[in-house]
Amino acid sequence: MIARLEFKNIEARRFAKVFEKTPQGQVRIDHNSTVTLMTETSSSEAYIEFAYTTSYGAIGVIKVDGALVYHGENAGELVSQWRETKKMPNPIASEIHTTVMHACVPEAVNLAKVLRLPPPIPLPQVKFQQQKGGQAAEVHTGPEFQ
Repeated sequence: MIARLEFKNIEARRFAKVFEKTPQGQVRIDHNSTVTLMTETSSSEAYIEFAYTTSYGAIGVIKVDGALVYHGENAGELVSQWRETKKMPNPIASEIHTTVMHACVPEAVNLAKVLRLPPPIPLPQVKFQQQKGGQAAEVHTGPEFQ
């Protein structure tokens, strides 16, 4: 279980000029979450440092460094295994990286907006149903989000 998460450093840069067209109008956006340090604070607690990166290729980059505390009966074993192999059991790795993504992606969305970069995740699109004949159908329950 993840107890606490904190950001230590946030860096966001736009390399390309704001109104400069990107090649072919497309930007490849890559996300990466990496555990950079793991130390045992007690037999049931591990302190974990991480780095999250959203890369926009030659357009820009967003980096977030932080730390979290993992609680679990196997925290000591987890730290030993990670130090030897730089790997974790899949369920624990999934929990840690999901927590990092859930904390960092919203920050990246805000930073991308400030730097006029595309959002790092697809934003919901509002679509209304179409009636035959091309007119929008009357909506009683609200629009559908995708």
